[in-house]
Amino acid sequence: MKKLFTFGLLGCVALAGCRTPKSSTALVEKQKPVTKIAFGSCSDQKRPQPLWDDIVAQKPDVWIWLGDNIYGDSESMDTLRTKYAWQKANPVYQQLRQSTAIIGVWDDHDYGVNDGGKEYPRRKESQQLMLDFLDVPATNSSRTQEGAYSVHTYGPKGQRVKVILLDGRYFRDPLKKDGKANVPDPSGDILGKTQWTWLEQQLTKSDADVHIIGSGIQVLPEEHVYEKWANFPTARQRLLNLLAKTKPKGALFISGDRHMAEVSKIRVPGLSYDLFDITSSGLTHVSAPHEEPNRYRVGPIVSELNYGLITIDWKATPLKATVRINGDEQATYLSQEINF
Repeated sequence: MKKLFTFGLLGCVALAGCRTPKSSTALVEKQKPVTKIAFGSCSDQKRPQPLWDDIVAQKPDVWIWLGDNIYGDSESMDTLRTKYAWQKANPVYQQLRQSTAIIGVWDDHDYGVNDGGKEYPRRKESQQLMLDFLDVPATNSSRTQEGAYSVHTYGPKGQRVKVILLDGRYFRDPLKKDGKANVPDPSGDILGKTQWTWLEQQLTKSDADVHIIGSGIQVLPEEHVYEKWANFPTARQRLLNLLAKTKPKGALFISGDRHMAEVSKIRVPGLSYDLFDITSSGLTHVSAPHEEPNRYRVGPIVSELNYGLITIDWKATPLKATVRINGDEQATYLSQEINF
């Protein structure tokens, strides 16, 4: 497997699995396409973490952190650093780090403040701690880039996967409130000018066959009262319009944040396939079973500890992937086939 690891406009190239020279060399020599990508969010370092052995057993090529990778919630960098170290020291997570390429982005609790955006005063320092947690080299351009967005490209041409991780915190305008409830703000933005430009560049004439776009918060659902792209409806529509304009092959969203899992689907004019948002949350805690409106939902809400697993069938014509919401003791709670 070959990986191009690029952050921001400047970009840089590194090898997947670069935590040890042995794993780097092995992955480059094999030049194999990625077939399994696992992802998850909402991991409280203080709680039991029963899913890592299940994830390791799946032998994913890539693990994607989708945010709330710790529960930091502090302007003290010493506090965040200690909590990251606690999470990273988990012995079974250490096994995953040795066998799998680890990438990711933050959401709010690891960013440093619940529901926070660009108003958080320690965002630059916090970004460095997140990059340390992900073992991003000190020479990588992400160390001087504002914002934690990144792109990761895997596999040979014809079997290429591009993972685009969006930073929905660093540039995001403050939430608009009616009392304690979030309300839509058509004038607000999430990504910021530089990240929008970068995203369009990543999607325009991309040679990847699958595009996995990661967001800490849900992209498609509109009706619930919690954090979501729909709190900034102009930005959400801009994102969908950008996909319709650039027409990347095989695009889908993955998201976290919600302390439950679900699959959402819409049809975007200009795209030749259904667009999915696969939400997986959380790794250590979930909300009590409940119902909530989501007219785009496909299947049930999952209220068990969970992670997501994407398996790509490179032999299928047309290309397809199976996405599963899995849990402890190799349980599968939800399965969705996606045709590209």
